[in-house]
Amino acid sequence: MTEAEAVHPAPPPPGGVLWTLAGDIRALLMLPAALALQVAHPAVGAGVDDHSVFRTDPWGRAERSLRSLQLWTYGGDEAAEEGRRLRRLHRTIQGTDTRGRPYHALTPAHYAWVHATGFPVQHHAFRYLVRPLTEAQERRLYAEWLQVGRILGIRDRDMPQTIEEFWPYYRKVLADEIEPTPVLRELVATDTRVPPPDRGPLPVLILLRALWPVLGPRFVRLRAFLTIGFMPPEAREALGLEWTDAQERTLRRFARAVRLVVPALPERLRYLPYAYRARRARRLSRR
Repeated sequence: MTEAEAVHPAPPPPGGVLWTLAGDIRALLMLPAALALQVAHPAVGAGVDDHSVFRTDPWGRAERSLRSLQLWTYGGDEAAEEGRRLRRLHRTIQGTDTRGRPYHALTPAHYAWVHATGFPVQHHAFRYLVRPLTEAQERRLYAEWLQVGRILGIRDRDMPQTIEEFWPYYRKVLADEIEPTPVLRELVATDTRVPPPDRGPLPVLILLRALWPVLGPRFVRLRAFLTIGFMPPEAREALGLEWTDAQERTLRRFARAVRLVVPALPERLRYLPYAYRARRARRLSRR
């Protein structure tokens, strides 16, 4: 990476693996597993537990996080600024983790782990929701994930630079660091309470609020199911999360339906807003 690339990192290229898949609505189904794997690290879990509003404002936090994720790939010049904004946001996040160790959100190993988790989750979930990646796609995806890491201010020396280096690093963190932190247990519990959505058209919000006593518990159970199901098996095992053969069969049926339905949707519905606008603008610019 050149000095200019370090100062002004570019987002992944149009037409790449992330450009094609990161904005697909199926990516939403992968996010809970990635978040759970992040907070399974004691330092990350403590930071979220102590400083996040995921309990008091879950829908607002989800909306802001999704906007940020989309900017990394589809934001153009905004991508690098979003990375700088996130680092500024994390400067004051510090405390003591579940093992009694001081943590800071920008400690390179902690910050890199938060980003690194997206790759194994995508690698695993693509097999269900899209198709298994070819070796070339896998390598390209990892290279693009490293590029996103540079946008976030992660130095090359703090992330494995090849797939061959990534998997031993990943297995070592699973073996030595992660644990069922309080935040992780909350994310995979089926008896927690989540407030009804508070963003969207008013008539829809009124209807959801009226139906939430019925829909809310079902949403929590679905979230737990997708979180554990799309978590890579080796991570699931390291955390002691139960996953039965019956659940696996249900997940495969669900994924089969998703693979049939999503590609048939109009582009405006298939892709998230930033992705849709970026794809449309690219087509217009090439005419």
